[in-house]
Amino acid sequence: MNELDTLVDNARAAFANATAPADLENAKAQFLGKSGRITELMKGMAQLPVDEKKSRGAAINVAKQAIEAALTERRQQLADAELDVQLRAEALDVTLPGRRRAGGGLHPVARAQERIEAIFASMGFDVADGPEIETDWYSFTSLNNPPNHPARSMQDTFYVDMKDEEGLLFNLRPHTSPMQVRYAQAHAKKYAGQEHMPDIRVIAPGRTYRVDSDATHSPMFHQVEGLWIGENVSFKDLKVMYLDFVRTFFETDALKLRFRPSYFPFTEPSAEIDIMFEQGPLAGRWLEVSGSGQVHPQVVRNMGLDPERYIGFAFGSGIDRLAMLRYGVNDLRLFFDGDLRFLSQFQ
Repeated sequence: MNELDTLVDNARAAFANATAPADLENAKAQFLGKSGRITELMKGMAQLPVDEKKSRGAAINVAKQAIEAALTERRQQLADAELDVQLRAEALDVTLPGRRRAGGGLHPVARAQERIEAIFASMGFDVADGPEIETDWYSFTSLNNPPNHPARSMQDTFYVDMKDEEGLLFNLRPHTSPMQVRYAQAHAKKYAGQEHMPDIRVIAPGRTYRVDSDATHSPMFHQVEGLWIGENVSFKDLKVMYLDFVRTFFETDALKLRFRPSYFPFTEPSAEIDIMFEQGPLAGRWLEVSGSGQVHPQVVRNMGLDPERYIGFAFGSGIDRLAMLRYGVNDLRLFFDGDLRFLSQFQ
């Protein structure tokens, strides 16, 4: 065996001992690199007689090709081994049952809101929607709640770095009452100059914002406000309408309702609405579900109506609160945590 045959055998052995691509590249450098054995042999040809260079060069090229072939073969072997390991690690058992994607569904708060809208629509109420970023006038002043009024602290909200015509910051609406004013203004404008104006009956459901957070309050929550204004609308209409609503919403007639005196700047007189279940886990307890009252004359004026002719009531209920009572949830924050284990119970 001559020198070149020994060199090829040594290269094959070195390649075979390489167990990783990096080791193989190091072995390659020993034989085919700039300082490798083949390169040194090629440089040594300069000292040979001219008649020997041709035969020596051909022999070195044969050895070089043999080493390159061995290198390519070992590279493929390492690549095949790596692929085999990957395939074993990612192997799929095709006999296993497939993983079915669970079907989606409405969030319990959205489900409650749809139910509320359907019930009031059956009573002849329109459903209004409007901007969540409001001016100070619509959020407060139009509702008989001018700047520096102490009642504003009860509805402290978030503000946007943008000012209205009076130089006051826009705000994230603390209630959906602005939509009552907007709807009533449009209604009054539509029937302006006519002898008779149909009653205003509208609810305004949607997201609202206040600086508040605990087990029963969230900085972002959902509210539905209702408004009924006409020439002869009284608290009796409010009681009959709201009692029918809660009995339909909770699907039970075993439910009582009471008014409790309260204060709101946009209604006078004002009252909290409480309900009491006569059956079930909440039986025997009065539960607050809404604020209400006769619309204040100044608010009626701001709606573009004559308070000497038109009278009515307004109410506001927390959709999240109603959903908590309907589904037996004791922590409001569960609705907004996004935990599918909790939300899937309502599908």
